[in-house]
Amino acid sequence: MVIRARKGFAAVLALVGAWPTVVAARCDDVVPPAAAPVAKKRMVAADDILRLRDIGQPDGSMYNQPSPLAVSPDGRSLAFVINRADPETNTYCRALAIVALGGPWAPRVIDRGGEIINYPLMGRGMTIDAGFPQVITPAWSPDGRWIAYLRRDNGRTQVWRARADGGGAQMVTHLDNDAEAVAWSGETSRIVFAANPGMPGEREALEREGRQGWLYDARFSPMIGSRPMPAVLPRTIFSIAPDGSDMRPAEGSERLIPLSPRSGGSVLAMAQSGDGRSVSTRNRAGAGILTLEVVVAERDGRETVCRHEACSGRVTGAWWMPGSRDVVFLRREGWAKGEMGLYRWTPGSARPPVRVLQTRDVLLGCVMAPEGLVCTRENATRPRYVALVDPRTGSGRPIFDPNPEFASIELGKVERLTWKNDRGIEGRGDLVLPPGYQPGKPLATVIVTYRSNGFLRGGTGDEYPIHPLAAKGFAVLSLENLASVEGERPGLSDKQLFKEGQKDWAERRSQLSSQETAARLLIARGIADPARIGISGLSNGASSVRFALINSTMFAAASASTCCVDEQGVTTYAGIAVANDFTSTGYPAPGEDPGDFWKPYSFVENAARMDKPLLLQVSDEEMLLALPTMTALQAARKPVEMIVFPNEHHMKWQPIHRAAIYERNIDWFAFWLQGRVDPDPAKREQYRRWTLMRDGPIPSPYVRPPGETKVPG
Repeated sequence: MVIRARKGFAAVLALVGAWPTVVAARCDDVVPPAAAPVAKKRMVAADDILRLRDIGQPDGSMYNQPSPLAVSPDGRSLAFVINRADPETNTYCRALAIVALGGPWAPRVIDRGGEIINYPLMGRGMTIDAGFPQVITPAWSPDGRWIAYLRRDNGRTQVWRARADGGGAQMVTHLDNDAEAVAWSGETSRIVFAANPGMPGEREALEREGRQGWLYDARFSPMIGSRPMPAVLPRTIFSIAPDGSDMRPAEGSERLIPLSPRSGGSVLAMAQSGDGRSVSTRNRAGAGILTLEVVVAERDGRETVCRHEACSGRVTGAWWMPGSRDVVFLRREGWAKGEMGLYRWTPGSARPPVRVLQTRDVLLGCVMAPEGLVCTRENATRPRYVALVDPRTGSGRPIFDPNPEFASIELGKVERLTWKNDRGIEGRGDLVLPPGYQPGKPLATVIVTYRSNGFLRGGTGDEYPIHPLAAKGFAVLSLENLASVEGERPGLSDKQLFKEGQKDWAERRSQLSSQETAARLLIARGIADPARIGISGLSNGASSVRFALINSTMFAAASASTCCVDEQGVTTYAGIAVANDFTSTGYPAPGEDPGDFWKPYSFVENAARMDKPLLLQVSDEEMLLALPTMTALQAARKPVEMIVFPNEHHMKWQPIHRAAIYERNIDWFAFWLQGRVDPDPAKREQYRRWTLMRDGPIPSPYVRPPGETKVPG
């Protein structure tokens, strides 16, 4: 995949350096060797995290995504797509692989190639790419000889099929738009897929309209681009012969085949038994929006709802026990939902469900096979791997480890911390200490937000490499976001919950209280140096950074990956649709006198007293939102620096950018919190700027030329 800069971004490119020459990646190691050599242990590096082989959505907090795993019709094999970043070529290596569930567990690659697939986010009437990688679920043919899957080449996602015996792969569709999901029809032995056939016409209509000029309206999001965004259009389900012939709209039973939801949305669990019964999850009537319940439907439509407490809450999946009438389900539970419980339940029985497993490991994308539940599994110190869990006993074993090299990598000690904030809301986080840390020496500490589940990469957005920071001598606290101040209040929609939390910035104050409580725990234990605590984050985490710098004196340095929700950004640069959305959740409407509403949240209104060093590493699509803050802080001669990355989204997806972000964040916190400087000559200019910020005087790019005076007005 060759990445091309978009027109009009020459100035942005100059900010980040020359655009790299892209060559083909060497993808021989996209699947590890069957027997990786045992090496002497070495310290973890940022590159180790960047090059992790992934199966499914990399973020371990994405519980209700489609599964990346597909069990063969005979139950003996498992298919999945494996993905690995290659920063040298700024590409991703991808492979479709099969592993035998009964062993040996060395995967067999049946196709290689293709580009990373990001799913389009659809909301506020617009379709945008936010940089979230799409979960690709392979689909086995009914006879087990073929696997259908999505593959992207030359900027277009098509349906492909590959022979399960490794005999080759070929493209099935030749669409002028993207295929979005794929499955196989057991009745017709045809491939069923979803696509958006109206999108090419939508784009052509926008081009025609542009010849006379576009009317500025809610279709625009100026921060993303100076043209209307495509509308959200309904997708169509198609059916096609496996050889690519006879494509037509799906008919009859083909239309009932479940396909992955659009926009990577949440998947409510659904499984069919051999006798026609189904088990699923749904929102419990009259409960909070996140409270699900487990429901069994008989063939005649009669329902059995599990009324036991264990059957409700954050249920993430439900399945039928092989060879049994029992149901197995998985739920998040424990302190601040920091554990997962696997339960077995007999529908119609008065006995409560039996918990067979409780663990801090994260189990994602689980599918039922004859031998048991097959999931991806990970924890704070072990990257994701494929595992089998016995639903009768909860015992498990690994099936395939895509990152065996980590057995030779030394990580710091991880400790789960728990506390309550000033509102009594449960908080938790994972403390990572440097390898070999000796108690009694307070350390520079970095707080990473805003999810802490599974393997500790770099927080939400994966920009603050937790284990590599610890290897550089930091104590790192990875924080989990708190539950809403409104809790599971029945009858409130997610928007209403958000609106309630906006009153006097209640949600932000609750989060800040949790952050400060956690930091004080570390200070009291002699782990954190109170004068050297930094904070970081993307999106909601970046909002935590902003609120903390304005409303707390605890933090000595900060780095944020997005910026900023403030008056000018929301009302102007984000566009009409976003402004209306924010207004509906309690923000002042454009043109309305906001009074002091923004004072606790706006860098612009607090620029004069913002003296803590702030690094912003933002995408070109979100640069406009940061300009009011940058202008105010630079004009006030405050220690701030912004780096802009081209052709990026809310989540930065290019490997070369992610590598640069990792390295700069480590350098930034090392400089401000540890007083360390990397001697690399290539970084001399970086440290010249930072030293000037520290020692002063900080120049302002907005100083009036000598001899000129203000025009009277």
